[in-house]
Amino acid sequence: VGAAVLNALEVVGKKIGEVKLATAGAGAAGIACLDMLVALGMKPENILAFDREGVLYTGRGHMDPDKQRYARDTTKRTLEDIVDGADVFLGLSAGGILKPEMVAKMGERPIILALANPNPEILPEDAKRVRPDAIIATGRSDYPNQVNNALCFPYIFRGALDVGATEINEAMKLACVRAIAALARREASDLGLAYGGDVPSFGADYIIPRPFDPRLLVMLAPAVAKAAMDSGVATCPIVDFAAYEEKLGQFIYRTGLLMKPVYDRARGDKQRVVYAEGEEETVLRAVQTVIDEGMAFPILIGRPEVIDTRIKRLGLRMRAGVDFELTNINDDPRFNEYWQQYHALTERRGVTPAAAKNLMRSRPTLIAALMVERGEADALISGLVGRYHKKLGYLRSVFGLDPGVSSTSAMTGVINEQGVWFFLDTHVQFDPTAEQIAESTLQASYRLKLFGIEPKVALLSHSNFGSHDDASERKMRQVREILKARVPKLEVDGEMMADTAWDDDLRHRIMPNTTLKGRANLFVMPNLDAANITYNMVRVMTDGVAIGPILMGIDQPAHVLTPASTPRRVVNMTAIAAVEAQIRKATRQPA
Repeated sequence: VGAAVLNALEVVGKKIGEVKLATAGAGAAGIACLDMLVALGMKPENILAFDREGVLYTGRGHMDPDKQRYARDTTKRTLEDIVDGADVFLGLSAGGILKPEMVAKMGERPIILALANPNPEILPEDAKRVRPDAIIATGRSDYPNQVNNALCFPYIFRGALDVGATEINEAMKLACVRAIAALARREASDLGLAYGGDVPSFGADYIIPRPFDPRLLVMLAPAVAKAAMDSGVATCPIVDFAAYEEKLGQFIYRTGLLMKPVYDRARGDKQRVVYAEGEEETVLRAVQTVIDEGMAFPILIGRPEVIDTRIKRLGLRMRAGVDFELTNINDDPRFNEYWQQYHALTERRGVTPAAAKNLMRSRPTLIAALMVERGEADALISGLVGRYHKKLGYLRSVFGLDPGVSSTSAMTGVINEQGVWFFLDTHVQFDPTAEQIAESTLQASYRLKLFGIEPKVALLSHSNFGSHDDASERKMRQVREILKARVPKLEVDGEMMADTAWDDDLRHRIMPNTTLKGRANLFVMPNLDAANITYNMVRVMTDGVAIGPILMGIDQPAHVLTPASTPRRVVNMTAIAAVEAQIRKATRQPA
């Protein structure tokens, strides 16, 4: 209630110390809410309360000490009387008692918290009919602005327990209220989307976070813990709040622990990352996070008016020309240079000047690739719209391959409750040769080390160490021979079935001399079908979080994602692309 009132007052431009409140319901919940509002700055003399026996006024009988605190010297005796001219109505009473004609007499831009359940004191549509300017909250999930205890109880207890608080005091409750209010004023993230559709921007229909917003844990528990420490009731103070918040964050973004070293490295030397689909909402949400976390300088390709409109609609804070650079796909002065350079690269592959011009106007992935090739950007992200291989083809028409590599490939990671697992090749090579698989495996193993993971490679098949003899089995056996010859220290074995790769005991029973110890973390498949199907099934069936696809083999930091990508996945891939750009600049060697 406190957070909803604070934010509603901000929306209507009123101060809590100046508004008048009428409340219906003066039981334990009602009195507790009034006490909280007074603690937040509301003046007690501006509060008029109503219970089953009428208005709480000085001298009235049948009032306990708590009700007596809110009894006022007033001649008003009915609910209609106290609602007349009120700025705020707080209902914790019974359904239907607030009538439309009462609402019509409230002050300018009234705030109505009709919290009786299951039927509120007035239905929002009835209140809006007489007062379209009203801000309305209920206790129900089928209307905007649901006020629910689930917003605070789990997190205030978590913060209190984490510092060993001896009590939950007023300072801790106020900190929780202010943190809830602050969360509603922040722009939506993909986590907000995860629990029930689009999260609107802060305003009349979004004055309080939705219950079970996963971000509540990260914002509320630290605020409560700090308040407990500051007020002297914490017996186990937190020394490093940054580490504490990061630990809480692991419960939300399960990629956090894996990505932390990558994030830190990206922040150390910010790279220019260009986003081909700069108009997409997923990209815009991700770019706001990239800016906030300082991990790259974004460049968005798109139409300025579309990007600006969507930034405002999403409630984002980033500004073109300040926080990010904007490349106008319809009117960029470099257009002639771009199409001429592209034509020079592709004129002997059937691309005419007219075709080059047309492609440059309609294929933002090509513009992004040329920006990287020309040094106007350091890395690129594409693939949020369209087909993967089409986007990859555009990149291949501009970029070359890493030295010693014959083709590209893609690795995708899945993080779930059991750990971190990587799958190869999930998106590029339909039926790679043994040599191509070996190349991809070496590149993937290198990238695992960037995450701080020592690769344990399982070469998968339907066969266990020669139990079958067919083309697929022989191919994976050949991959092992190539890898052992090139990198003897790489921990790899195969061919083996998936359960053998997963179960170390089973593997040792089948092959006592196996060269793979423990559970594998890089699963290399004989073809794209096997890799993509396995990755998607593992991700969906274990409620996993994906990282990737990570494109390998191309000679520039460029990654093609998929339309299913979330903002967090785009953020993760931005950090990976930025670090890859750093490494390539430093070594001028394949990353």
